Amino acid sequence: MRGFIIENIANLYKVEKQESKEIYDALARGKFKKEEISPVVGDFVEFEVTDKENKKAVIDKILDRKVYVKRPKLANITQIVFVVSSQSPKPDLLMLDKQLAFAQFLGIKSLIVLNKTDLDDKAEFKEIKKTYEKIGYKVVETEAKNKKGIDILKKELKDNMNAFSGNSGVGKSTLINGIFNQDITLEGEISQRNRRGKNTTTSIKLYRIDENTYIADTPGFSTFSIEEIKSEELANYFVEFKDKMANCEFVGCTHIKEENCGIKQAVKKGEIELARYNRFCKIYQQLKEREEKKKW
Repeated sequence: MRGFIIENIANLYKVEKQESKEIYDALARGKFKKEEISPVVGDFVEFEVTDKENKKAVIDKILDRKVYVKRPKLANITQIVFVVSSQSPKPDLLMLDKQLAFAQFLGIKSLIVLNKTDLDDKAEFKEIKKTYEKIGYKVVETEAKNKKGIDILKKELKDNMNAFSGNSGVGKSTLINGIFNQDITLEGEISQRNRRGKNTTTSIKLYRIDENTYIADTPGFSTFSIEEIKSEELANYFVEFKDKMANCEFVGCTHIKEENCGIKQAVKKGEIELARYNRFCKIYQQLKEREEKKKW
């Protein structure tokens, strides 16, 4: 039988059968350990039913993955939904830019959700929206608590395997509950003392909206890592940088210290936003430092 994994808790997998959508509790064959591979949420698999009455099964084979994310472990996602809160906590655009670069690296679609817009008295979220729409990203405004923008968001999720991403406390779980119109995930609280989110989602789980549309609710991305991207290749994944790199004087330009750099020239002309470029420099430096540490 064929199906795909919709949940994993402590190496016990829930597998959804392709045709009937029945859910089976499954273990993985011991051979996977020897092959040093583990099934993950989103994997399409072949499995054998061991107990039909109690819906028990064993996973025999992992089918080819189109996409694989190491941390958090996910396979075959087609779109990442980046949730950013307008307030409580404040928008983390450095994290957003890391994630957008990683989605470009994976070759999958990105959707930005600006949540809690009702808490943003100064309407600063409008500038964020303008920045990212200008470079080609789709941006949706939502007020998860009031269920505002949920219908627009649902249309953007259609026919995708969607992974919801973002720092804790930005409202991922509240949005997912709003999409399904029921409390299917545990909503987190914002600590009044430090205004940072407390992680509440403890396992990766896929929720089915319709026949071909799923949402992955994942643990808070405090462990989010883009280490797979090499520092010298980072600029390739900043969408507005690509056509400017041809104007760099040197092959292998880092776009950091060089003078005759196409990207830096574009920043001076206002063709690339300075704040985005500065965040690129920070991410580049972080990747470079990790690469230097690995050498030791």
